[in-house]
Amino acid sequence: MIKSFLMIGQSNMAGRGFINDVPPIYNERIKMLRNGGWQMMTEPINYDRPVSGVSLAASFADAWCNVNREETIGLIPCAEGGSTLDEWHVDQTLFRHAITEAKFAMENSELIGILWHQGESDSMNGKYKVYYQKLLAIMKALRKELSAPNISIIIGGLGDFLGKEGFGKNCTEYNLINQELQKFAFEQDHCYFVTAEGLTSNPDGIHIDAISQRKFGLRYFEAFSNRQHILKPLNNENELIKLNCDRPHTQTEKIYMESLELALGKISYPEFEAQLKQIYKR
Repeated sequence: MIKSFLMIGQSNMAGRGFINDVPPIYNERIKMLRNGGWQMMTEPINYDRPVSGVSLAASFADAWCNVNREETIGLIPCAEGGSTLDEWHVDQTLFRHAITEAKFAMENSELIGILWHQGESDSMNGKYKVYYQKLLAIMKALRKELSAPNISIIIGGLGDFLGKEGFGKNCTEYNLINQELQKFAFEQDHCYFVTAEGLTSNPDGIHIDAISQRKFGLRYFEAFSNRQHILKPLNNENELIKLNCDRPHTQTEKIYMESLELALGKISYPEFEAQLKQIYKR
């Protein structure tokens, strides 16, 4: 059975990394929930906006597959760019949508984790003062609604690039939100904090760039896999990213990649046919 993860939060969970900045990840054991079914993952996974791109989920899932070599992972994308914590209140649309999607996925998968990244939109005007209690209400309700009282929740910190320029200039209280996120993860059972230390942003000053999203995903997996907080960057992030990129692809993955090239107009149909013949020969 597919092991699934619910992805919730705002744009840095949805992913805004530029797709052409990193090698793509293709893995037939990584599925994403789309149109009511499990499709082979391709980025953007969380298509909440036309500007969606690389998120932490792909490298998280690829790292998961490297450890769980006989199993399949499913990603349930429900993040919404620009959303505040109030918009994730249990009475609001985003919360209800996430519950609906998760329950739908649970019909043929086992939900084993929740990936949360949110806070940029609350990094101003003293909102940090009530952040903890609001987040607690949301997470308690999630666990109750999904009948998963002990499910692991991985909580990512906000980047140090905030509060300086571009769209991130107004996020002046991001450090205070980080303190609340870390405190929450430290105090609540089965919650683990992941640092954003050293991660860099797109030129807009608010969205984590593609290479940093790859690193962030590895940190999220480390937290989930070892059930521990990740308070420093991993020692081998660049090596792990390269290892994942250099993995030989299966026949199914190669066919999928060529099909994408055809659909995007990068190759002609005769070229597509020729590539398929070569794939089937190997």
